[in-house]
Amino acid sequence: MEWLNYHHLLYFWMVAKHGGMARAGAELRLRPPTLSAQIRQLEDALGEKLFVRSGRRLVPTEMGRVVFAYAEEIFSIGRELLDTVKGRRAPGGLRLDVGIVDAVPKLVALRLLQPALSIPEHPRVVCREDRHDTLLAALAVHELDVVLSDAPVSSSLGVRAFAHLLGECGISFFATRSLARRLRGAFPRRLDGAPFLLPAENGALRRSLDTWFEARGIRPAIAGEFDDSALLKAFGGSGAGVFAAPTVIEREVARQHQAVVLGRSEEIRERFYAISAERRLKHPAVVALSEAAREKLFG
Repeated sequence: MEWLNYHHLLYFWMVAKHGGMARAGAELRLRPPTLSAQIRQLEDALGEKLFVRSGRRLVPTEMGRVVFAYAEEIFSIGRELLDTVKGRRAPGGLRLDVGIVDAVPKLVALRLLQPALSIPEHPRVVCREDRHDTLLAALAVHELDVVLSDAPVSSSLGVRAFAHLLGECGISFFATRSLARRLRGAFPRRLDGAPFLLPAENGALRRSLDTWFEARGIRPAIAGEFDDSALLKAFGGSGAGVFAAPTVIEREVARQHQAVVLGRSEEIRERFYAISAERRLKHPAVVALSEAAREKLFG
């Protein structure tokens, strides 16, 4: 059986973090030639080159980045083990690994997760943001406890998962004051020809907006399209265009981005789901956020 030399992996990890032998060696109290020799042994054992030189820095190769990601997880678990054994964390301390689909507004994610932080177990929450399909794949192999999404599970993905509706709300349209003054007429006609910042085409909100515009004969001038909802709102707050956000976070969005509300639509519905690998929610933090969402946030 082949065994990995974890000392060699540690030396590689430190050099990758610090970008060179000198700084890593100073922290490890090892001379650079010693470090270099140990890393060459790791490369020989793996049969892969892990670093290339870029100027004065050592940069991980493509395989080096893969090995670094594994090393990060390995040494993170090691630190947790030491903390537990030495009493710095309660044994069996609760952890919640959450996937957040990048289309979910950050303010909505925050308000959904706040009740989970307030339960007696005080869980350690680890958040990961990515695309819907990527997060569901991670959920399927139990890397995540729950995925917060703006869409249910598509059967085309071939992933066994269950979507639990947390709630739904209408949509508010925002613009900076200076842009709002330039948009003539009543809502929603004032959106016709207005510069507009839209979510990416593959998202649920984008499809709903396109249908709503088409039904009303409104043709906004698309000023930008974004996968990330936070970046979209940042552009909106700069005056780059009109943007939409869930009405449930209307006050926070207006205050944070110094924007005014142009109008609202209850016909466009934003829905938010907790997606789990099991039919019933079991994780106490997920149960808490689900109950709070239904009774308070969207209730």
